[in-house]
Parts: sequence; C-alpha cells; structure tokens
Amino acid sequence: MRTKIDPRVPRYSGLITPTYNALRTLGGSGSNEEILNQIIADLAIPDEVSDISHQGNTNMSELQYQLAWARTYMKNYGIIENSSRSIWSIKPEYMRVESLDDKAIISAVVRQGVERRKNNHSASEETPNPNQPEDDSPENDEVEYPDEAKPWRVRLTEILQTMDPYGFERLSQRVLRECGFSQVEVTKKSGDGGIDGTGKLKINGIFSFNVAFQCKRYSGLVGAGAIRDFRGSLTTDIEKGVLITTGTFSKAAKEEASNPGKQQIDLIDGEEFINKIAEYGIGVKEIKSYEIDEDFFKNYRVKEKSEWKQNENHITI
Repeated sequence: MRTKIDPRVPRYSGLITPTYNALRTLGGSGSNEEILNQIIADLAIPDEVSDISHQGNTNMSELQYQLAWARTYMKNYGIIENSSRSIWSIKPEYMRVESLDDKAIISAVVRQGVERRKNNHSASEETPNPNQPEDDSPENDEVEYPDEAKPWRVRLTEILQTMDPYGFERLSQRVLRECGFSQVEVTKKSGDGGIDGTGKLKINGIFSFNVAFQCKRYSGLVGAGAIRDFRGSLTTDIEKGVLITTGTFSKAAKEEASNPGKQQIDLIDGEEFINKIAEYGIGVKEIKSYEIDEDFFKNYRVKEKSEWKQNENHITI
C-alpha cells in the first residue's frame, strides 16, 4: 500500500523540465545536491516543503525521491547521462533544445518498460497499460527504480538504522579508514560531549588534520541544532568535524554546517554513506545480471538449403 504524498511536494512528472533547466543553469552538468539546490531556488520551494521526508526506507526527502525518478526517466529517454560519481550531464544533442515534452518522455519510457517486461516474461502474463498512470505514481510505470531507491539500498538503509549504536560507530570507523583516515578511534564511553570518535586525515601525504566525528542513526532529518551542538563539542585541537547520519540533513542544517563565519562541519548523509559502503565493498558485493535481447536470437534462424547452394563452389550445409 502506497503512503500518501504531501501535495505540496512537486511530483516527478512535473520535475523533468525543471531538472533540465537546472542542469543548463549549472553549465550542463551537476551533482544530485547541486540539482536539488538549483531546483529549490528556481521553483522557490520553501524549507518546510523541501525537508519533508519520504515515507519509506530511504535516506531521502520526498523532493529528492521525486527528483530521482525524474532523472531516471530522462536517462532512460536519452536526455541525460551520469558518471560513476553521480554527476549528471545533458547529452550534447540535447544541449540546445529549447523545451521538453514531459508527458511524451514519460509515455515513451513507460512503453520501453512494458516491452522489456513482455520480452523477459511469458507472453500469457498480463501486461500493464503503457499510458501514464492516473495516480501519477512512478512505481506503477514498469520503469526500473532509480539507483537511490534500489531494493538493496532500501534494505541496507533499514539495517543501518536498526544497528546497535556502538556497532554503527565502529562501522563508521571502518568507512573512514577506507576513505584514507588514520589513527581512527571510537570513544568507548558515553558523556563524551557529542564526539563519537577521532582520527587524522592527511592530504597528498603532506597536510594533516585532526578530525572528530559524530554518528547519528536517524531515520529522518538531522536539523541545524545537531550541527550547532556538535560544533560546540569540538575542542581547540580539533581542526575538522564530520557528522555522519543514516538519515538526511535539513536545508537549515546544511547551511549551518557551511556557515562561513563558523568552523566548517563536513556532512555524510545516508545516501553518501551507502555509496562509500558499496565503493569499498564493506559487507556488500556486486551481483551482475543480464537482460535478454530475444530479437537478436530470433535473427539466427535456420537458412533454407537454396540459400546455401547458390554457388556450387561453396561448401554446402
């Protein structure tokens, strides 16, 4: 059963053109975060709307979730592409396009999904209507889920959010080590002033920083207050703070963390944390699959004898 979506949040079907416009404003390419911020500015979306959490086992706000679907439709249609670093770019042939037909894009991609299902399943199975669903729900469209909402990521999010607190701190320690941190230690006692661990980060083998980190197993938004509290716990010997969460950060929290008049706090949200887990293969392993092109094999039909014997000098079969 689908959960009810707050009507104030734009749906994926209305975010295709804004995503395209945002990428053009950004110079033709941008990260998920840059696209999100640009769209919030372009559509004048208030903080209380952009911070609404998606009702499901994901680390995203509802706006981020809808944007992920919009990007997926655009990618499947061939308008944009993404790199392994989650940087999206407009394909060259679409850079000068003045406008997009959102409904046509959705319908074309849905038809692709229907055809894919027909090819990979029994022809006797009932197939859905290739038209856009009336409820405007992308989950009904036979379209592959966005990378951010893949079943394995949803399940891993659930596991992380229900981990033993100290276990999550030790997992964060492992991730930070894989990222290049050294001397990473987890605080063994409570009442440590908000610091869950410390470490060192050396840049280019020359510059070294003392780092403190805090871990929050949240299933929703981490607000600006958590940033201020963590910053207040940092001692004078700490040069960098890192706040890690299984949830996501509110717009106000991000602004507070990057406030130029205060000590900067680096943020790692649930999506980025899972990206690091996948990148370093920590407790997960990649499984490859294949999609069958049945038309390709149908072309390998048995030729008629007359086709093979057109020239008597040729070897016959």
